[in-house]
Amino acid sequence: MENPDLKTTASPPPQREPERKKPKMSTTTSDDEETVTTAPGDTTTIKKQRYKRRKIAIFFAYCGVGYQGMQKNPGAKTIEGDLEEALFHSGAVPEQDRGNPKRYDWARSARTDKGVSAVGQVVSGRFYIDPPGLVERLNSNLASQIRIFGYKRVTASFNAKKFCDRRRYVYLIPVFALDPCSHPDRESVLASLGSDNELVKCLECSERGRKVVGAVGKRSFELKSVVSQTDISSNGDDRVVKPEIMDDISMSTDNADCDNTNAEFLKEAKVPGNVDAETRCPIPESGILSNDLDAKTEPDSKEEIMESVDNNNNGNTETEIIEKDQKVIVSEEKVNGDKQVMIGSGFCYGQNEKERFNRILKYYVGSHNFHNFTTRTKAEDPSARRYIISFDAKTTVTVEGIEFVKCEVVGQSFMLHQIRKMIGLAVAVVRNCAPDSLISTALQKDVNINVPTAPEVGLYLDECLFASYNQKWKDSHEEISMKDYEEMAEDFKMKHIYSHIASTEHKEGAVALWLHSLNHRNYPDLRVSNYGDTNGEMENLAKEM
Repeated sequence: MENPDLKTTASPPPQREPERKKPKMSTTTSDDEETVTTAPGDTTTIKKQRYKRRKIAIFFAYCGVGYQGMQKNPGAKTIEGDLEEALFHSGAVPEQDRGNPKRYDWARSARTDKGVSAVGQVVSGRFYIDPPGLVERLNSNLASQIRIFGYKRVTASFNAKKFCDRRRYVYLIPVFALDPCSHPDRESVLASLGSDNELVKCLECSERGRKVVGAVGKRSFELKSVVSQTDISSNGDDRVVKPEIMDDISMSTDNADCDNTNAEFLKEAKVPGNVDAETRCPIPESGILSNDLDAKTEPDSKEEIMESVDNNNNGNTETEIIEKDQKVIVSEEKVNGDKQVMIGSGFCYGQNEKERFNRILKYYVGSHNFHNFTTRTKAEDPSARRYIISFDAKTTVTVEGIEFVKCEVVGQSFMLHQIRKMIGLAVAVVRNCAPDSLISTALQKDVNINVPTAPEVGLYLDECLFASYNQKWKDSHEEISMKDYEEMAEDFKMKHIYSHIASTEHKEGAVALWLHSLNHRNYPDLRVSNYGDTNGEMENLAKEM
């Protein structure tokens, strides 16, 4: 039997103090020690500087030619793809995060379609912004048609897409597109054959699917000075287009200049001095003001032109001849010292035209179902309903001899092709191809209409707006806006975007060709009879019964 008194109790082992866990290495540490072996048996400890990641919003612009849009798409050349690579090569993104934008909280304010440009695009993410000079490093790793303006620090929760209240887009439409007599529909062109006003050049460009040089209208080749030549990749291949950019890009609210780039038919101006009917400028048989000299009615060489003009005006006319692209153009005539100006059809974007076009654009303002103005979105889809804050066309801009109307639309968000289709139907209405009421009809949920789509070349993203964010964080963070980059944005717009839009219209006639498609054969839904007053028709049927 055991004696309980002799029983010994084991004392608990002494408790050791738990070892401190080593802090995990994070991207927010500023310095770290690293051991480097400089020679056998010799180790040196040096400090390797590590930078913090910062949440920033990046402001930049791009010309969309040659790119398949903004959003990254495997196998396609996109703006986002090039920008991600530039961020990596500039040291803003580490190797382990390359090609994985979710790891650095990437977000974009707006998506743009193929060929569409932007002036005020914004993206956000967590990047290394040190050492100084990130903007310069980014631009050195990007093509000249993509320019970074700068960046601003934002809150940790900032998201360029979710925090963007509204987007403003601009579409530049040539003034001649609003003239019902300019590049009429194919049926009108065919109907003119055999008449005194045969539209030969318009027949060629509408039938062959390409622009005939000079069909757009009178062009001015008097370049005051060449600003620069930009390398712009063309869609579909690796060719390089180097447009000459005019120095005299001008803006005006009301342009009443009747020496119209957009003129389709010639008429004569009154000229002071002794000018009789024999001194009048000949009108081409086609009725189209053209840079091409018609072989049937006009001579082929400069000498023959000079001789012809001298004969018609008894030697009193001085004519300035400018050779451009192997074409000889009569740009100016002086009779007895007075300049004779050839005026177009008389159409210009005056007050009446402006009021009518803006009245048409106002149909889009408000909350509507835009299922007819996009693709692959059904009327029942909630995303088809969008809110348009404003839509107007109050100013014009003249670039490389072509006058454009500047159409500005502001909305919360837009769907694929929505703006181009809104412009397409508005142009069809102003050209009398469709009634005004068709826009209201197309915005109805239970109606399906095939709406024309304007060319992509004239569209660009002007600015992304962050009003709510700026109001909430105005006391602690910088304002997210383009105010600090207005001059750089304007220079980029004139040098790359506007010049590209004008040169494309000169060389390809994108809008001129598109105007020929605005006919009832291609778009039968544009007919008035298809969508009339259904309520009135029902009342008439009831009375007849």
